[in-house]
Amino acid sequence: MFQGYREFLKGLSCSSGVYCMLDEHGNVLYVGKARNLRRRVGSYFRKTSLNSKAEVLMAAVARIETTVTHTENEALLLEHNLIKTLKPRYNVLLRDDKSYPYIYLSSDQEFPRLGFYRGARNAPGRYFGPFPSSVAVRESLSLMHKVFLLRNCEDSVFRNRSRPCLQYQIRRCSAPCVGYISQTAYWEDVRYAVMFLEGKNSSVVDGLVSTMESAASRLDYERAAAARDRIAMLRQIQERQYVNAEEGEADVLAVACHSGLVCVEMMCIRGGRNLGSKAFFPSIGLEYAPDEILAQFVARHYLEYSPPERIYLDRHIEGQVVLEEVLSGQSGRKIAISVPARGHRQHWVKMASVNAEDELRRRLAAHATLQDRFEALTQALALASPAQRIECFDISHTQGEATVASNVCFDRSGPIKSDYRRYNIEGTHGDDYEALRQAVRRRYLRAKTEPAKRPDVVLIDGGRGQLNAAVEAAGAVDAGDLFFIGVAKGPERRPGEEELILLNRDEPLKLPANSLALHLIQNVRDEAHRFAITSHRRRRGKQRITSVLERVPGVGQKRRQALLRHLGGLRLVARARIEDLAKVPGISADLARRIYDTFHEGGS
Repeated sequence: MFQGYREFLKGLSCSSGVYCMLDEHGNVLYVGKARNLRRRVGSYFRKTSLNSKAEVLMAAVARIETTVTHTENEALLLEHNLIKTLKPRYNVLLRDDKSYPYIYLSSDQEFPRLGFYRGARNAPGRYFGPFPSSVAVRESLSLMHKVFLLRNCEDSVFRNRSRPCLQYQIRRCSAPCVGYISQTAYWEDVRYAVMFLEGKNSSVVDGLVSTMESAASRLDYERAAAARDRIAMLRQIQERQYVNAEEGEADVLAVACHSGLVCVEMMCIRGGRNLGSKAFFPSIGLEYAPDEILAQFVARHYLEYSPPERIYLDRHIEGQVVLEEVLSGQSGRKIAISVPARGHRQHWVKMASVNAEDELRRRLAAHATLQDRFEALTQALALASPAQRIECFDISHTQGEATVASNVCFDRSGPIKSDYRRYNIEGTHGDDYEALRQAVRRRYLRAKTEPAKRPDVVLIDGGRGQLNAAVEAAGAVDAGDLFFIGVAKGPERRPGEEELILLNRDEPLKLPANSLALHLIQNVRDEAHRFAITSHRRRRGKQRITSVLERVPGVGQKRRQALLRHLGGLRLVARARIEDLAKVPGISADLARRIYDTFHEGGS
C-alpha cells in the first residue's frame, strides 16, 4: 500500500498530466491521464465510494510517478505511448497488433498502380483504408479492376512487357504497358477510381454517363459502349453492397462484456459500402465498465491506426471531445465521434452490438471447452498440478533442404502466438533427431531467464526416437525435469489413433478418440505442424530464389536486387545475354560474363 500519500498529494500539480502506479519492485501496474492530476490521483485514496477495481489496484501500489503536460491532449498522447511501451497489467491492452491492409494507389509513375498493401505507409501515393481484413481489400480490388481497368502489376514487370498480359485478355487492365491506352485516358480512369474509393459513387456514374453521351454524339460507339458497360457494373455493385453513398468512411463500434471477457466489434464502412466486421478481445487486468473499455479502445486503436472521418459508438464515453481533437490533429482532417440516435446509423450500431454479443458468446463457449480439455489432460497424464501451458515441437524440411523447427505455445485461453518460435536448423542433412536437439536446446537455454514461461507439458511430434533426442537436449541445458510426451500417429496414421510415448511407460498410452485430452493434443500438434510447414516453405522459397546468384563472386545483396529489379525476376536474369546483364547498374562486363556462365554452365 502507498505510504505517505497525504504529503504526496499536497505536492501534486493541478495541471493536466499522466500518472504511473508502480508496485514495490518498480513494475508499472497502471497508467492513466488526468485533466487535474491532484484531483484525479487523490480520488484513489478516498475512504468510501472506491470501487472493487480501484481497491485491488491500490492494494498493490507502492509508488506513483507523474508527468505534467501543457494540455489534456498531450496527456492523452503520452498515456497512449506509455501503455504501448510498458504494457501495464491493469490497463486495457489490445492483443491484436498486426498491421491492417490498405488499397494503395501510387502517384510517382505515368501510369499509377492500384493494388494491395500492408506495412509502413512510406511510399508516395494514396492509401485507402484501413480495411477489416485482406479478403475485404481483395474483393474491392477485384471489383475496381473490372470497372476501371487499372494495372496491378509490379513496376519491374510493367517496365519489361512487350505484349499484354492475361489481365488484359480477361478485361481487367487496359494494357498501358504496351501503349493500348493514352496517359490522359488512363488518368481519367484513375480519377474515377479515387472518387469511387472516396464513396462518391453517384458522381462516378454521372461522369460515365456524360462520357457515354459525348462519345455517342461523336459517333464513337466503341467508347460509348465501354462507358455503358462500366455504368452497368457499378449499378450491380451498388445493388449488392450499397449502404449510403454519402457516408464515405466510417467505423461502427460496439462493446460486449461477460464473465471477465470483453469483445469490441468494429464494423467498417469504406467508400459507402459495408466491408464487414472485425472482433477484438482486449486483455483486461481489472473489471472495467463497458464505457471505460470503449474509451480506452478508441484512444489506443485510433492513435495507432488512421481513423475514418466518422466513428459511431453504441454508448457515450468520457473524454469524447478531447479524443476528437487529438485524432483530428493526428490525421490532419476533421474526425467526428458520436452515438447515433436514429436512422440507418443507429441500425449499424445495433448490428455491431448483435455481432459483439455473438462473438463473445462463441469465445466464451470455446474458452469453456478449452478449460475442460486442459482439465482432462491433467487427469489423463496424472499431473501433480493442473496444466497451464503446453508447448509442441515439429520439424519440417524437403529431403534435408531448408530445415525449420517450430515451437508453438498454448495456455488456457488458447494459442499464445507472441511466444511462437521458429528455428532455422543447419548441418543436419535431414536428421530429424539432430534437428530436434538443436531446437530444444536453443528454446530451453533461453527459458533459464524466463521461468514464468516454462511449460507444464512439452509435446514432441514423433515416436520414441524423437522423444529421447528432445529429452537428451533438454537435460543438457538443465531442463530435463520438464514433462515430455512423444505424439506418434499410430499404425494406420489416422486421427484419433495417436499413441502417446511417455518416458516412464514401456507401452504407449492410447486415449479414446472422443477424449478431450486427446483433442487438445491433436490441436496443439496440428498447429505446430502448420507453423513448421509454413516456415519451411518460406525459407525454401527464399533460398531457391537467391541461391544461384549468391554463388557468383562479387554479387552481393545490392547487386542481386539491382539484377532482379532491372530485368524483372530470376528467370529473366537466367535468360539474359551478357550484353543485357552488363547494362544493369553496377554490373561490369567481366561480372556479367561470370553471371552468364553461372547460369549456362551447370550453375542453375
